[in-house]
Amino acid sequence: MNAGLTLRERSEAEASRLPPLLARAEHLAGTVLLGDHGRRRSGMGDDFWQYRPAQVGDSRRMIDHRRSARGDQQFVREREWQIAQSVMLWVDQGASMRFASDASLPTKADRARLLGLATSILLARGGERVGLTGTTLPPRRGNAQIIRLAQAWSEDDQADYAPPEHRAMIPHARAVFISDFLGPMEEVELALSKAADRGVRGVVLQVLDPGEENFPYRGRTIFESVGGSARHETLKASDLRDRYLARLAERKDTLMRLCRVTGWQLGLHHTGDSAQAALLWLYSALDGGRV
Repeated sequence: MNAGLTLRERSEAEASRLPPLLARAEHLAGTVLLGDHGRRRSGMGDDFWQYRPAQVGDSRRMIDHRRSARGDQQFVREREWQIAQSVMLWVDQGASMRFASDASLPTKADRARLLGLATSILLARGGERVGLTGTTLPPRRGNAQIIRLAQAWSEDDQADYAPPEHRAMIPHARAVFISDFLGPMEEVELALSKAADRGVRGVVLQVLDPGEENFPYRGRTIFESVGGSARHETLKASDLRDRYLARLAERKDTLMRLCRVTGWQLGLHHTGDSAQAALLWLYSALDGGRV
């Protein structure tokens, strides 16, 4: 009985988060002016591009039965316009994203989800297909897909750091990664390298709390990971400041190098800054511009 109540309460809590997130993302997307033509592009026809293995979420009518009849695996026939107008997103759901140094600030997770969903809304309005990296939610069009994205991003990952998803990258599509990128960099390097190998180009947005940038801590301080797996107590927090800032700068340099090598664009956003400015940068960067 208690387990059932816990499950029901958890489900109701997740459902209650969905409408506000959607409403806020719709409002934020509405503040960005796209011009008269949105993102629809000329020159994209129905020419055959490639066959790819069917993924979870593909409808039965997408299956090419003639190609699939040659073996035991089902294949989808993709056309040029489908590839060019597909954008895959990964928004970090790890516990480290649920940090805020001050009650007046949103958590990094809240800001990342808001930006990811608002970007998806803008892309969908421009006629593009949006979805998640991986196999759980392939890129699609329409408002129903936006709701699916909001549902997917309403769930937290219990691990301190969630690695970026890099399975089933659609060749020559585009992608968006939003995270604090404070976890193991090996996973980030693997994801960007695999994406680059498949001709995927995209945008990396690092979201940090102002406290993580400034390290304002002094005196006796207890540092504890959001997930509770790590804890460190010090009597003189200021003694750690220089070493911490050096490590953070080193991590930013690594991320910048990875983006430069793979051809991705890198942005930095602080949760105390304007979400509208970050959204405008994301949208412009996806279109190949630089803001």
